[in-house]
Amino acid sequence: MRYENNRAEDVKIAYIGGGSRGWAWGLMSDLAAVDDMNGTVALYDIDREAAEKNAVIGNRMKELPDCRSAWKYAAADSLKEALTGADFVVISILPGTFDEMESDVHAPEKYGIYQSVGDTAGPGGLMRALRTIPMFEEIAAAIRDFCPDAWVINYTNPMTVCVRTLYRVFPQIKAFGCCHEVFGTQKLLALVLKDMLWIEDAKREEIRVNVVGVNHFTWLTEAKYKNIDLFPLYRSFCEKYAAEGFSEQADNNWMNNSFASRERVKMDLFLRFGAIAAAGDRHLAEFCPGSWYLKDPETVKSWCFGLTTVAWRKEDLKKRLERSERLYTGEEAPVISQTGEEGVQQMRAILGLRDLVTNVNIPNLGQIPNLPVGAVVETNAHFSADSVRPVFAGPLPESIYPLVSRVSGIQELIVQAALDRDLEKAFRAFQMDPNMNLSIPDARRLFDEMAENTRKYLGMYFN
Repeated sequence: MRYENNRAEDVKIAYIGGGSRGWAWGLMSDLAAVDDMNGTVALYDIDREAAEKNAVIGNRMKELPDCRSAWKYAAADSLKEALTGADFVVISILPGTFDEMESDVHAPEKYGIYQSVGDTAGPGGLMRALRTIPMFEEIAAAIRDFCPDAWVINYTNPMTVCVRTLYRVFPQIKAFGCCHEVFGTQKLLALVLKDMLWIEDAKREEIRVNVVGVNHFTWLTEAKYKNIDLFPLYRSFCEKYAAEGFSEQADNNWMNNSFASRERVKMDLFLRFGAIAAAGDRHLAEFCPGSWYLKDPETVKSWCFGLTTVAWRKEDLKKRLERSERLYTGEEAPVISQTGEEGVQQMRAILGLRDLVTNVNIPNLGQIPNLPVGAVVETNAHFSADSVRPVFAGPLPESIYPLVSRVSGIQELIVQAALDRDLEKAFRAFQMDPNMNLSIPDARRLFDEMAENTRKYLGMYFN
């Protein structure tokens, strides 16, 4: 990497999971949209053919008239090849397949446990963690060996345990996890300004927030637009819409879209606890006791959000595979359309091309003083030249401390269980999850069944 005319030249990005049919295309688009950095992207994936096709798609970006920087994409044969010389490492992988996720999400339903996502919390999130952590041990060791000074950006879920594993294996790693859930709540607050004060032009980036919590269970303890304290306004908004919910879209959109909601969960949590829950309702519900929002499908429907089925995800994958083929053959042209993700902007800040304050997942160095030091937490951080410094967020409010600290403790335990290859320790974490309203014998039967269903990716625990 070198600098020339206020540009970063010859930047190398290693993309682990570079055969992605989605996230990789978004990164390509965001890279093509900036004009002050360029270089190469090494795409590594266990599906080599998928990485090769993405290299072709990425290299077509430079032919588009609105491309502002030309990046060279190439598939890598090994982690070593991809990582050697990398300035940045992006990790975006699916730990297993949707067949394993089908067990994660739907096996617990036989026991009356419903999950709206199943990738972070709940029995599905914890089983996914057991698959993911050994993969991240390998990735962390490879980064230590081949590019120890690189900055590492993780998008993979379960976010918290992934980032925690990277630091447990390689304590000197420069890694952080990115998630857009807080952005969605900032957008909602901009809509609150529009609905309550007729302020039409507030942008998401102008909503200044203080973020505390853990990924997908994040909370705002401050929120301002210019000189307006948004907390009193948000309370009035929640009281106005709590019963029926709020949506900028058609009233029944949430009924036809697994990812839509009418924000009733986050409004209910605010009115109960006094802090702004800052993630999508589908995620927030899974960190609360199961009887609150996920008791059964009828309860879920009454709260105006949906259960995302794995059948839907499999059907969506078919469509993305078809689009991948069209992009690869040239039947469809790629499009440069900024995603709203901040990974490229974070890279620019680390390269000294801008400053940035945004929310990230990094180990707790005291930014949340009433959570354990070292546990991965989500707060704001200041990005500048070769630096990512957490912003002091303050303690979790007493009202939500019991909810968040319980989740953080379970996440710490599941990481240790996986590193020790100890299924008994993992079961302790499993049975303590807020969704696990089962007797110990039933919890054991469910745990054993889910482990057996995904044994293909859990062999290291049975050896």
